[in-house]
Amino acid sequence: MTDTLRLNAARLRWTAIDDEVVAVDKTSSVYLAANSSGAALWDALARGATRGELVATLIAAYGLEPERAASDVDAFISELGRHGYLEA
Repeated sequence: MTDTLRLNAARLRWTAIDDEVVAVDKTSSVYLAANSSGAALWDALARGATRGELVATLIAAYGLEPERAASDVDAFISELGRHGYLEA
């Protein structure tokens, strides 16, 4: 996947608190939270990033093996996508 993914800024509002992210879905009023690794991905998605860039973010920040980083990224973007929080 080489498409650039972005957070759906029209639907979400978020803020960083320390090394975490707290967000709200403006449509459903659902609150979301992301830990430090999720916050790193969130930040990249706020700017727009490819899957490969997201994987590289986790590898650089946490020293993960590429397979583990890819699995974590896939789970994260799958969950965000399932709820309509991403734009492609």
